[in-house]
Amino acid sequence: MKRTNQLIEKIQAGNNEVYRELMQNYYATVQRFAFQCGVQQSDLDDVTQEVFIKLYRFIEKYRDQQFTTWLYKITLNTARDFYRKKSKQQEKVARLQMQVDEQQNSAIDFLLQLDEEDRELHMAILRLEENYRYPIVLYYFHDMTMPEIAKVVGLNVSNVKVRLMRARSKLKKILQLEEEAMYES
Repeated sequence: MKRTNQLIEKIQAGNNEVYRELMQNYYATVQRFAFQCGVQQSDLDDVTQEVFIKLYRFIEKYRDQQFTTWLYKITLNTARDFYRKKSKQQEKVARLQMQVDEQQNSAIDFLLQLDEEDRELHMAILRLEENYRYPIVLYYFHDMTMPEIAKVVGLNVSNVKVRLMRARSKLKKILQLEEEAMYES
């Protein structure tokens, strides 16, 4: 964290050369969080690039707060904005089938790399509604505290607690249904 703040201070002072180091330090984190939020494999590079463009544009506004919390919030908002813009495009209907095929192949390739339990859990988490998915991902996979999650998703801490509790319950039901379906087969 101290190293990150030092890099940011250098960038704010006009040393843009160290921005590359900041990107390298957080690139994988941004991609993983974006994917866990539901960004499709084929869009990960675009969303990640947009996150780092926004980060660069607004780095002057950063003031001694938890950097990762700020970065997660930028990533979440960028992912949401990306899909809002994408859904408005005129060509969406024509490209939809091609994108679905490419995304399925990309998702299958990625999921084949995960072991079976991780794959089942990831698919179950993606079946959750966004308002439950984000707190689960941030809490369990990014080790964020309730107050940090509240800042990222724009809720108060008690709402985050409630969403986490409900998300766990919904996730448990999803996994139980999948297990029952497997035994019935």
